[in-house]
Amino acid sequence: MKIVIIKYNAGNVCSVEFGLQRLGANAIVSDDVEEILSADKIIFPGVGAAGFAMDYLRERKLDEVIKNCKQLFLGICLGMQLLCKYSEENNTQCIGVFDECVKKFEGDIKVPQMGWNNIYDLRQSLFKDLNENEFVYFVHSYYVEKSNHTAATANYSLEYSAAIQKDNFYAVQFHPEKSGKTGERILKNFIEL
Repeated sequence: MKIVIIKYNAGNVCSVEFGLQRLGANAIVSDDVEEILSADKIIFPGVGAAGFAMDYLRERKLDEVIKNCKQLFLGICLGMQLLCKYSEENNTQCIGVFDECVKKFEGDIKVPQMGWNNIYDLRQSLFKDLNENEFVYFVHSYYVEKSNHTAATANYSLEYSAAIQKDNFYAVQFHPEKSGKTGERILKNFIEL
């Protein structure tokens, strides 16, 4: 099985690669279109600013490649947000796989949300063999609203999508590669989908 991690100048690629290696799965890190298109599974991680990330993707036409992927696809953190249609971060038009908008946390809370939080209402095979209210690791200042694509929910002053899913596209707001045994199980489930 060929797994490609999309490289696009948004951090966290190495920790995802190491997370897969711990499961005995090797991945290629690339921004080469042919390499991406020939993958069996694609992972789209990211930490950073939406605007800069989209500039990089557009310059290389990777936004269109991603939108048209037919392989099983997993977006992580910023990767999840970029799969949505729009982010309030720098007023950024994103890839648009999902019709949702990405909003900034508001109010009297610490932003970014950084640390462990539980996820619940688990609704997809990505969460097979996991219990409700498992804890995973989050670092984010923006969130995706709940919708009919929500596959897991978290709460940080309000309920939001901890995971979304549509067709072959799966995405999580948290970092499975930094979420201990629970995150390991999620990555394993993705590999086995």
